[in-house]
Amino acid sequence: MEQDEKAAALGEASSVRKAYWKANLKLLGILLVIWFVVSFGFGILLEDWLNQFHLFGFKLGFWFAQQGSIFTFVVLIFVYAFRMRALDRQFGVGD
Repeated sequence: MEQDEKAAALGEASSVRKAYWKANLKLLGILLVIWFVVSFGFGILLEDWLNQFHLFGFKLGFWFAQQGSIFTFVVLIFVYAFRMRALDRQFGVGD
């Protein structure tokens, strides 16, 4: 009887770990898509089109390539840390 309870607890823990990992990968995927769009999309592929707009006196494509992508990356770091803390609490995972 005790072994059945242990097996059930291990199975439940395994499913929690799988759900946690799936949520982690989903978050990483979303953040990596944002990273790719901002760095490669705005900074390289769409630079010419974005340069018709200006931000703080600079062409927008240039601004994204030089400053905007850096700001976005820093924001992504904070978003990742905040969301991972929430996921850790949701799934009962601690340091």
